[in-house]
Amino acid sequence: MEREQSFTAGPILGPLVRFALSVLLAMFLQALYGAIDLWVVGKYALAGDVSGVSTGSQIMQTVTMVITGLAMGITVLVGQKIGEGCPEEAGRAIGTGISLFFLMALIVTAVMVPLAGAVARLMQTPVEALAQTTAYVRLCAVGTVFIVAYNVLGSIFRGIGDSKMPLYTVAIASAFNVAGDLLFVAVFGMGAAGAAIATVLAQGLSVALSWLLIRRRKLPFTMRPADLRPDRTVVRRILSLGVPIALQDLLVSISFLVLLAIVNSKGVIASAGMGVAEKLCMFIMLVPSAFEQSMSAFVAQNVGAGKHERARRALYDSVAVSVAVGAVMAWAAFFHGDVLAGLFARDGEIVAAGADYLKAYGIDCLLTPFLFCFIGFYNGYGKTVLVMVQGIIGAFGIRIPVAYLMSRSATASLFHIGLATPCSTTVQIVICLAALIVLGKRLARQSEPVKA
Repeated sequence: MEREQSFTAGPILGPLVRFALSVLLAMFLQALYGAIDLWVVGKYALAGDVSGVSTGSQIMQTVTMVITGLAMGITVLVGQKIGEGCPEEAGRAIGTGISLFFLMALIVTAVMVPLAGAVARLMQTPVEALAQTTAYVRLCAVGTVFIVAYNVLGSIFRGIGDSKMPLYTVAIASAFNVAGDLLFVAVFGMGAAGAAIATVLAQGLSVALSWLLIRRRKLPFTMRPADLRPDRTVVRRILSLGVPIALQDLLVSISFLVLLAIVNSKGVIASAGMGVAEKLCMFIMLVPSAFEQSMSAFVAQNVGAGKHERARRALYDSVAVSVAVGAVMAWAAFFHGDVLAGLFARDGEIVAAGADYLKAYGIDCLLTPFLFCFIGFYNGYGKTVLVMVQGIIGAFGIRIPVAYLMSRSATASLFHIGLATPCSTTVQIVICLAALIVLGKRLARQSEPVKA
């Protein structure tokens, strides 16, 4: 049975929501994948290990975000080619992407393994957690090839309208990761290093089993063995789409790492508290994040088919659904952050610090549905430079300066520092709205009939 779907005809909201639900479940399991590390370490290890896993996972998340951003070039290009009805060109894009990202994985591993300690020190990691952070980053870096493989597989299948296979992939990884964490951390007492080993092994097994499942599938593109090599034209197209997204993701992630470095300077309790809050934020932001990825695939197919009004209607529908869920998440994060933080830590001080930081994210929950849906919409259009620009402005023009100014106050709490995020999101939404008006006028001019 074929699981791929075309988004270029029929109802909009139903197929979009069903596709987003599969993406949401995959992202939930992906978030759970990382959160389990922190939960097990928080229950069975020391504060230094908690800080090490939280800081180390933030560093590795930055690497993953760059890979995911680059892989979005495959999602958009494949989606557009499927929408245009060109399965051979879609296959060539996929083959080129696989070879390109394998080379990238080798480069990342070669760089991150020897520099793990330097990166941990750069993050102002507390002395009590420096060794744990270094071990976590170094061990995870060894498994970069599996991180890349997972994200490339996901980008390919989202591009052809299949959100189920990425769900199966991360489900396999999550199951293995739970078992590995309990074994290496709870039983063997290996702390942060044990969490990293469990992560790498789970990713490797996940990719291997997922590849076996894929080989049994009938796919809507044609790919020959000769396509598994870099095609210069396709490489340029993938990078032209993916590099701006990856650069935006990298710089935004760096801005959050700067926030983490600011918080780390306040001690191991603040560092661990923010780490717990950031893990929770991965769950809190799941719905808008799922619609961001879904919108990219949905819009890409419709742009390829020339159905611009349908793409715009999908944007409005996704915003409406995301805002409704965001209001619930805002209430939970702002008023019940202590309950949420208590799920991942037993130390009362860490729980209080995490709850304080979550209040700021509660405000952001009302804003990110707009921003994330806009980003997915523009990615699907191939307007990735716009996505990069608004992300850079938000990160370095607003988030970092506001966080720094807040931290200068002697009475600054994690809530005050965290307010930098909703401030940044507000400015980015304004930029995206202005761009939507400009894009609408441009498309209207293109569709005007030519006068005789």
